[in-house]
Order: sequence, then C-alpha cells, then structure tokens
Amino acid sequence: QVRLVESGGGSVQTGDSLRLSCAAAGRPFSHYAMGWFRQPPGKEREFVASIRYSGGATYYAPSVEGRFSISRDKTGTRVYLQMNSLKPEDTAVYYCAAHGVGSQDYNYWGQGTQVTVSS
Repeated sequence: QVRLVESGGGSVQTGDSLRLSCAAAGRPFSHYAMGWFRQPPGKEREFVASIRYSGGATYYAPSVEGRFSISRDKTGTRVYLQMNSLKPEDTAVYYCAAHGVGSQDYNYWGQGTQVTVSS
C-alpha cells in the first residue's frame, strides 16, 4: 500500500511563508507526477501545482504562479511546496497526490494538512 504523508501546515499572517512536505511511504511505486491540491472552506478541491517524475517539469495554477514553488528530492518520492506571500484566500486544506503509472489521474492521496492565513 502506498501512503502519502504531508507535513508543514499551520497558521500564519498575510505575507508570511510556509513550506509543505510530502513523503511517500509503503511499497515502492512508479508515478508520472506528484502534485498539490487544496480545498478552501466550502469549496471544491482545486489544483495547485505539480511536478513530473521524468524531467521535472512543473505546472502551477494561475492563482499561485510566482508565489508558490514545487520541488522534489532526487528519488522523486518526496515533494515540497514552498508558499510565499501568502494571502487569506490561500486558506485551505492542502493535499499531496501522486499520479501512478497505469492510472488515468491522480490516484494516491495524502490525508491533508491545514493552512490558515489571517489578515
């Protein structure tokens, strides 16, 4: 079984920074990409950023482009989300996810970590 474990959430002020971490645990698995999603209060889950296993290409939602940065370690099984210039609208539960080989979409999910940004 594959488990994704997030850490690094918390409560901060507008303009502050946070770094989220996600580690894959359990059996080894192959994946196309790992990403971060978030679910703001009362809203649907939305894409934040992703990084491809092969080549390391990164993608961002327009709302976070230029403020957030996704990266990974050499093994590709640990991924980070550096969040700078945080805004109250970034408040959400942040989820780490992996798009496993053979799947049509992200099929491994972490339990989520809360990020709260106050003005």
